[in-house]
Amino acid sequence: MCNERPRRTDIECAGAFVALGGGKVRAGTLAAMPRAQDREPRRRRGGRDRRGRRGAPQSKDGSRQRRRRGRGGDVRDEIVRLGGSKGPRYYEQLMKAADAYSRDHEREALRLLRPLRDTLPDSASVRELLGLAQYRVGHYQAAAKELEAFVELSRSVEQHPVLMDCYRAQRRWRKVDECWRELTAASPGAEVVTEGRIVAAGALADRGRMDEAIALLTRADRKVSKPKPYHLRLWYALADLEERAGNVPRARALFDRVRREDAGFADVAERLAGLR
Repeated sequence: MCNERPRRTDIECAGAFVALGGGKVRAGTLAAMPRAQDREPRRRRGGRDRRGRRGAPQSKDGSRQRRRRGRGGDVRDEIVRLGGSKGPRYYEQLMKAADAYSRDHEREALRLLRPLRDTLPDSASVRELLGLAQYRVGHYQAAAKELEAFVELSRSVEQHPVLMDCYRAQRRWRKVDECWRELTAASPGAEVVTEGRIVAAGALADRGRMDEAIALLTRADRKVSKPKPYHLRLWYALADLEERAGNVPRARALFDRVRREDAGFADVAERLAGLR
């Protein structure tokens, strides 16, 4: 977990989660998800913090589709390789954009990233962060374009949940389903797959296929002794769908399960109090 607020040394890989209330799920949001933490930023090998120390290596998640970031998987190496003599300057600009993004200054990040994208169109790092920033400000078509480029350049499925949600916002259901199949086939890790599962279920619900949406989340609803944040997100999303389907006792039980683990999770206390 990377908690330091000053300048980031890595590019955040974070879907912009938005807390929703009242049982309403809007397209273009990762269904009923809290935005407070986003998805935690992941360290890239070779990065340095403000004191010049090496960042922790990126953990292995068992993905069959590993990101290709130039030599050594390092963002800086990628930018310098693509930018030539101006590479260090471009890298500094990318880090400024990453810092702006981490501080929720998405429009500042976009201002810094657009010229970088035009100069370095083959940079997976630039396309990824630009896509995430576009997603956060609600530019779903533009976000999808950048994240599609990221997938093509990196062969990674890390951002498939966000890309799926961009397609969902545009009601491009076939693309949502296609990305979900790719994500499950790659199996990059429980957290990322859970995020994709929530979006896939939300897309089914948007199409009026509520029973299928609930079944998709229920299949992943397992009792765990030490729930992780993605378990809470799954339970919250499933509770939201159960409430929308009129299954109030089931919704109440799920919201209460979330509340018992984390009373401050999104608006779970209000949702629970609103159920009669």
